[in-house]
Amino acid sequence: MEKTAKIYVAGHHGLVGSAIWNNLQQKGYTNLVGRSHKELDLLDGQAVKKFFDEEQPQYVILAAAHVGGIMANSLYRADFIYQNLQIQQNVIGESFRHDVKKLLFLGSTCIYPRDAVQPMKEDVLLTSPLEYTNEPYAIAKIAGLKMCESFNLQYGTNYIAVMPTNLYGPNDNFHLENSHVLPAMIRKIHLGKCLNEGDWDAVRKDMNLRPVEGIDGSHTDEEILSILKKYGITGQEVTLWGTGKPLREFLWSEEMADASVYIMEHVDFKDTYTPGSKDIRNCHINIGTGKEITIAQLADKIVKAGRPHGPRRDAGPHGRCRDARGQVFAGVHALRHGRAVHHVRRGDRMGAGEPRGVGRRRSQEGLPALLRDGVPPQDDRGAGGAPGGVRGVDERFFRGFARIDLVKKEFFLYFCIQRVSDRGA
Repeated sequence: MEKTAKIYVAGHHGLVGSAIWNNLQQKGYTNLVGRSHKELDLLDGQAVKKFFDEEQPQYVILAAAHVGGIMANSLYRADFIYQNLQIQQNVIGESFRHDVKKLLFLGSTCIYPRDAVQPMKEDVLLTSPLEYTNEPYAIAKIAGLKMCESFNLQYGTNYIAVMPTNLYGPNDNFHLENSHVLPAMIRKIHLGKCLNEGDWDAVRKDMNLRPVEGIDGSHTDEEILSILKKYGITGQEVTLWGTGKPLREFLWSEEMADASVYIMEHVDFKDTYTPGSKDIRNCHINIGTGKEITIAQLADKIVKAGRPHGPRRDAGPHGRCRDARGQVFAGVHALRHGRAVHHVRRGDRMGAGEPRGVGRRRSQEGLPALLRDGVPPQDDRGAGGAPGGVRGVDERFFRGFARIDLVKKEFFLYFCIQRVSDRGA
């Protein structure tokens, strides 16, 4: 890409989009275009067409999506499939009609089957049933990557689909009901810590930024305590749903941005399959760290990272995070990674001659002891980035929960299974 080329980043205020925008700026790209949701509704086909008519972008990065955590995916199934299909159809369609040189489509590892063999390779797509909880979202993302693949094969376009693992970082969504597991855990533990220390100014600031079911910082102490208790947050303990056993892989959003920009600069559609192949499919690219961690281990790290002892942690080369949850993010990032790395996974299709950090996924034997020790057996492994994931346990009916004792600053995992109907949806 030329440094002066016009690049449209859809979703440039979001977790991934903002990281990609900053990465492009740091690399010297000077002609970036972005629109907020208020300025451009990507569900509106006519508005998207008008935007492309006026701006004529040469490159497009589609990082906009309707996303949420396990509860949101369960409750709003129609919204997740309809809105994501509509966004993808509008942006990819107008990119084709306006002769965009290259497009990057961001998907999710939830596209893979629930029971896919670990580590998951691109070729396991559509080989067995998806995780039920987020099936509509996954089907929409599969449609997006197949749309890119199909346009490339029929019209010779250069649209690349990338599938990142679970992401976290600045501009994440901390909604207690709709967010993904890591930001939800960070916010819960942060609020529990504030309540434990009697820091009501911090609690009210948090509630004003992100009200919970209409309760914000202007409400009474009793009302705030009541709504937070509903979500398992008190000054004595924080309750986290699940057994804590499922394994998840997490990637810092700025590392995802680094990989995304690298692909825009150096990887074309023709590089994603073997020349002469009879059937060209599954040309998307997995992006992750190659490391996994149990939810219980992750919760323990968040507790440790959020303690008020010791110096402020920096997130490697990514600079300081300046608010309370940002400090926790930085601490978790430093504890999880040790240093900033990323891996673009294409099985054996990319290897020699790659820059540092881009290559094949490392095996479990290469992980630090901290991440290997205590790893549950295969049957307890979650399906990559998909929510749920304790095999043999139908988590629509049974869930365990973990408790973090904020008084003793200790983490306890209770293998206590309760029916969901006894605790609410």
